[in-house]
Amino acid sequence: MISCDDAVQDLYRIAILEGRTTSAIRLQMLADYCVQELERRGLKGVEKEVTIPGAGREKQWDVAWKYDGKYRLGVSLKSILKNIAGTVPNRIDDLIGEAANAQLHSPEIAVGYVMVFDIQHDTMSTRHGSKWSEIVYNRLTSLSGRKPPSWTTGTIEDFVLVKVDFSASPQIREISRPFDDFFDNLVDQVADRNPNALK
Repeated sequence: MISCDDAVQDLYRIAILEGRTTSAIRLQMLADYCVQELERRGLKGVEKEVTIPGAGREKQWDVAWKYDGKYRLGVSLKSILKNIAGTVPNRIDDLIGEAANAQLHSPEIAVGYVMVFDIQHDTMSTRHGSKWSEIVYNRLTSLSGRKPPSWTTGTIEDFVLVKVDFSASPQIREISRPFDDFFDNLVDQVADRNPNALK
């Protein structure tokens, strides 16, 4: 069984110890963890590194689940390990665009988002009057909670923000909400929208 801690340690090994902060495989164990937890809740055949159709273009998602020939769930995994002030706005823009692209093609798709944030580089934004970790949490909160009948395009069903400290070792400092609740919510949303899928 893979744990969140296992995934964080693997990210630390690849991104920090090996210096590959942009490696395509740095979040692979986190993806494995998501697959494991979604399948434990009844979603069979969850995939990694999947190309999902969109209104503008096809886009690769880290984790996805298909039913009856159509993707019904997508989970995006991100990490912010350095250049916090420059990266946070880009990540939020990416999230909105990524979600909207998929939702405009398939409004019923459920979207989850997991971000790992290294707080050793967290700084105060004088423009916003708060730390970047607080800014990203507040932005993610405002963009989450999507469910019918309010199909707001560009928002997501749920998220988890994992604050880590990689200054000396791979330490998890705070998780915004239990991963169990996150996965339960995603599967509940999928089940509600696809009532025959989990029978």
